Amino acid sequence: MSLSKPWDSYRQVAFNTATPGQLILMLYDGALRFLEGAESGFASNDPLERIATVNNNLLRAQAVIRELNYSLNMQKGGEFSEHMRRLYDYFDRRLQESNLNKDSEGVGEVKRLLGHIRDAWEEMLRTAGQGSQVSQSAGLSIKG
Repeated sequence: MSLSKPWDSYRQVAFNTATPGQLILMLYDGALRFLEGAESGFASNDPLERIATVNNNLLRAQAVIRELNYSLNMQKGGEFSEHMRRLYDYFDRRLQESNLNKDSEGVGEVKRLLGHIRDAWEEMLRTAGQGSQVSQSAGLSIKG
């Protein structure tokens, strides 16, 4: 039995038992983890490792941000969902530009802004409770 199996099992249980609000928080955490990985790639002296690390992590971060974007319920979320959609689209474009140009400035910007949103989301969950009403009132549609 490999050491990663217990961790995989824990993550699967956490995912399967999470509320919609907690799932969004997990997505934010994942995107931030990939952005940190991309930033570490910029520090590499090996050009091949740098390109691969930056590219792989930015593509993963973009996939998570797109998932956050797709989770928006545009009919119920109103103005909030519209603003979040534009913000997620902006994040996606900035990361695409950063990947293309191998420039860390956009990564740092997205990481900073996404971190603020993540922290606000966590605070909202803590204050309002973990129920699905938080996600629904925020215009999110998480399919379980």
